[in-house]
Amino acid sequence: MKPSVVLYKSLPDDLRARLDDHFSVTEIGGLTPENLEKYADVFRQAEGILGSGGKVDAEFLQRAPKLRAASTVSVGYDNFDVAALNDRGVALMHTPTVLTETVADTMMALVLSSARRVVELAERVKAGEWQKNVGPDWFGIDVHHKKMGILGMGRIGLALAQRAHFGFSMPILYNARKHHQEAEQRFDARYCDLDTLLAESDFLCISLPLTAETHHLIGREQLAKMKPGAVLINAGRGPVVDEQALIAALKDGTLHAAGLDVFEQEPLPVDSELLTLRNVVALPHIGSATHETRYGMARDAVENLIAALTGRVEKNCVNPQVLK
Repeated sequence: MKPSVVLYKSLPDDLRARLDDHFSVTEIGGLTPENLEKYADVFRQAEGILGSGGKVDAEFLQRAPKLRAASTVSVGYDNFDVAALNDRGVALMHTPTVLTETVADTMMALVLSSARRVVELAERVKAGEWQKNVGPDWFGIDVHHKKMGILGMGRIGLALAQRAHFGFSMPILYNARKHHQEAEQRFDARYCDLDTLLAESDFLCISLPLTAETHHLIGREQLAKMKPGAVLINAGRGPVVDEQALIAALKDGTLHAAGLDVFEQEPLPVDSELLTLRNVVALPHIGSATHETRYGMARDAVENLIAALTGRVEKNCVNPQVLK
């Protein structure tokens, strides 16, 4: 008998067929409280789950006593209680490699659009405000040769550094848990402590996961230490930045602008003050949202679950200790 799997995110037909080849699949419309009740018997038999969104914690695991593997269609896994999964011996699989270049593209787009006020000025043109040669009140700031500070030198940080260094002749500063030899060799990147990164960066680009240590890592005190007129870019996780402190810094001119793909609450509430600020570029968490990359993420998630439930895990496992 094929292992039972709950699929809580739709897949392309070919990937769904591959999943069906290996498992008995029940597809549901998300890990909502209603679905958890409606499909209680299915969850009791499930050995694997695959999808994105929804909370997988100790309470959820009580509903799925046979669960052996969870595969998320994402690189981030803050919706999963890893400690609870470890206690139960459940492998958590994710997709950390396929989206690297696409997210780095998005971050560079945020750098350019924030510095040059692309979104704001395009809207002003559409509104009919361009009636004569533009003056200083329409000007942006240069990107080339400015210092880029990268907070979190993982795969995405490295890909962003490549774009900035070779494409825009930007000196690279970075802060991470440890020195990154490849970044230093390839891009002449300079490791520095957080205060130095804040003080010297013209563009502070955040690519960090959300953990207890990174929650509100950038708050009022840190924003006050940033270089006057700097730009903040966040495409990691929203709560890494204290949103209210960021709003204050944008309003009082401490920062030139912010380019944001992630927020403390998502979707961003329609009454958020961020939406009233001209110097904010706000995207709907689209860092990896291209057809090619999202397909690749779904493909990797399927292969990850197959590997986890057949004892062939070689990569992409958050907690490999449970496999021993």
